[in-house]
Amino acid sequence: MIKSVRTLVAVLAAAAALAACETPVEVEKFPELTYSHLPPFRLNVLTVDIKSDYRPPMAAPNVDHLFPTPPKKALERWAKDRLKAEGQTGSARFTIIDASIIETVLPRDKGLTGALTKQQAFRYDATVEASLEIMDAKGFRKAFATARVKRSRTVREDATLNDRDRIWFVLVESLMKDFNAEMEKNIRQYMQGYLM
Repeated sequence: MIKSVRTLVAVLAAAAALAACETPVEVEKFPELTYSHLPPFRLNVLTVDIKSDYRPPMAAPNVDHLFPTPPKKALERWAKDRLKAEGQTGSARFTIIDASIIETVLPRDKGLTGALTKQQAFRYDATVEASLEIMDAKGFRKAFATARVKRSRTVREDATLNDRDRIWFVLVESLMKDFNAEMEKNIRQYMQGYLM
């Protein structure tokens, strides 16, 4: 009895020592997406308000809340960095309409070809949409610009969590570059009279 207890203690001690030797996986840190390096839009308004009509569902198939930088957060940062109130009256309102990312499980080949290749396992469809309105002192809309962009990426079945997070980060970064280009073009086209 004593011998079996000693053996059990020795086995448990060896297992604990092996577990302590495991190297923890280092979680990759990603830079914060900012837009302060871009010239701001100096708007002829007294205030700039940022609001969101988009509410993340926080459940599948939506996964935007799991991203290193959720698109909603990136849009809020874009508005803070790029929209500056420099006028004496009126207001600008930046509204986030959509900031969703949908995960789709992709079908995989279960045959020999599928067993011999690394297949794409998931697709992520990202959409951002926002509007910018200029309102006069009485609250009447004087100018309007909007931008809606989409991007998709797939992730292979053998991707690590760090690989996946890196793909997710690049997806949002690329999506926001597209958004920035589209919104910038539309602001210059439709709001020229309110730029200083």
